[in-house]
Amino acid sequence: MADTRRTITAAGRKKYEEELFTREHDTRDEINERLQVAREFGDLSENAEYDAAREEQAANEARINELKQILATAEVVDVSNINTSDLTAAVGTEVMIENAQGKRLTFSLVGTNETNSLLNQISNESPVGEALIGHRMGDEISFMMPSGKMASYRIVSIRIAERAE
Repeated sequence: MADTRRTITAAGRKKYEEELFTREHDTRDEINERLQVAREFGDLSENAEYDAAREEQAANEARINELKQILATAEVVDVSNINTSDLTAAVGTEVMIENAQGKRLTFSLVGTNETNSLLNQISNESPVGEALIGHRMGDEISFMMPSGKMASYRIVSIRIAERAE
């Protein structure tokens, strides 16, 4: 498997580390307890509780491996190194854009694994994210929407979205 580097924010890295710790300790312990209880029911060949716990164990171990891979290949963006006097859109920034009708949208640019549409966190690899990267306040950007239509916006503001802890 190729060693693909993924960009993430410091907050994203912290979130993944916390999830990994919880899964390796609390979740594993809970599943092992359920397996032990299920074993006490006897015949494992027809034991639904045991089968369910084994499936949950496999899913937890798969997620642990996925988190380890993400963390091993992550390039963490250090927002403290971003030049605020000549700010361009980048991972770790929050960008407000406006269309010709005056509708404004604000996005935080994050790495692909951190996207969350409910929090307006978009990937630097998404169409709008790619269009924003490297541009400054006042720049016009255009990108193809998933519907196939072209969208054009002007960058209204850019600010640092987070500070590394």
